[in-house]
Amino acid sequence: MSNSTALPKRDAMLNVIDTLAGHYLKGKVRAIRLAVSALLSGGHILLEDIPGLGKTTLALALSRALGLSFGRVQCTSDLLPSDITGLSIFNREESQFKFIPGPLFHNVVLVDEINRAMPKTQSALLEAMEERRVTVEGVTYPLPEPFLVIATQNPVEQVGTYPLPESQMDRFIIRTGIGYPPEEIEKSIIMYGSIRDDLRKIPPLVVVDDILEARRGAREQVFLSEKVTGYIFAIVAATRNHPLILSGISTRGAINLADAARINAYLEGRGYVAPEDVKSVAVPVGAHRLILRAENESLNKEELLGAIVRNIPLPLA
Repeated sequence: MSNSTALPKRDAMLNVIDTLAGHYLKGKVRAIRLAVSALLSGGHILLEDIPGLGKTTLALALSRALGLSFGRVQCTSDLLPSDITGLSIFNREESQFKFIPGPLFHNVVLVDEINRAMPKTQSALLEAMEERRVTVEGVTYPLPEPFLVIATQNPVEQVGTYPLPESQMDRFIIRTGIGYPPEEIEKSIIMYGSIRDDLRKIPPLVVVDDILEARRGAREQVFLSEKVTGYIFAIVAATRNHPLILSGISTRGAINLADAARINAYLEGRGYVAPEDVKSVAVPVGAHRLILRAENESLNKEELLGAIVRNIPLPLA
């Protein structure tokens, strides 16, 4: 098993989280940490909250601190797949078609109000999220690495939206909210205004190779024991057998839970996954994958999964 000093680039990634949480996104350390976890695990994150709580600011600040390129898609009902993937335009001077990349060809892509895009556009986004590539007119183009989609949606306003299909929800390794900032921080924001202009001052704290090395280190140097694997399966099995749940966490969801637990252990400086790592990420990784029975759809999935996890005993070391 590895110790903290053997975990590559851990200090650099913690510096990104601490800098953003301490200077630019105060009160949002949990959302920042989960977004970094999604990036290091190779997954994507869905921020589900009401407008005006800093989802866009989080995406912008994270891309700046990570030294990554940033693209934004503002979803509307008339957004076409080619608007996000790009399209081929005929170049008369060269007498051939030239591919013009869309906003997906960035490292960090903010997909704002994803549920306002029509299903055909959501399908194009699904290929990009899952395959790390897009296909335009029969030609496949790889997307840059690392590639992180930060999607947002408003859980309250549903007029004119296309709810995400379960297959696409399952592609987000994490779903979380931003939440209101603590009282004193919110008063400061009200007094001094938006910090959007300050985001330009954020220096790159890491380079792409640092991120890729951290990702490899978390995957290869953080040990997952059979006991902890059994604990993950116990959580997954409990969701599948629960009387209020029609469909529980899938096998992909179980793999994602293991991946997120590895990242949590990595950020904590441990070369092994502890049951507490699994418990701490179980709700943001698993709750959005639950399909409740029709008569129970009004229940809060986060609270339900939280209760399930609390009822499963932690395995002894």
